[in-house]
Amino acid sequence: MPAPTVPPPRRDPAEVAPADSYRPADPVWVYRDGWRAGVIEAASARAVTATYRPGPHRGTGVDTFTPDCVVRRGEADPVLDRELAGLEQPREQP
Repeated sequence: MPAPTVPPPRRDPAEVAPADSYRPADPVWVYRDGWRAGVIEAASARAVTATYRPGPHRGTGVDTFTPDCVVRRGEADPVLDRELAGLEQPREQP
């Protein structure tokens, strides 16, 4: 599933999945100044915690999101998914 095109307040409430329907390692889109690729770390009845890419660079952030700010992701993220799958080569220490 591609990134949503509408911000959370404009989403159809019937299409918002409950927070506790997500499981660790689920690929998702999260809304933080736009829709960003992320991966679920934990979920409760009220919110999820996800690691996500806040921009086009390789860095990641971790934050808590309410269900209206989370959507399942079907597209692979070339950086985030490789790192989480353990496919990145470890960097050599100087």
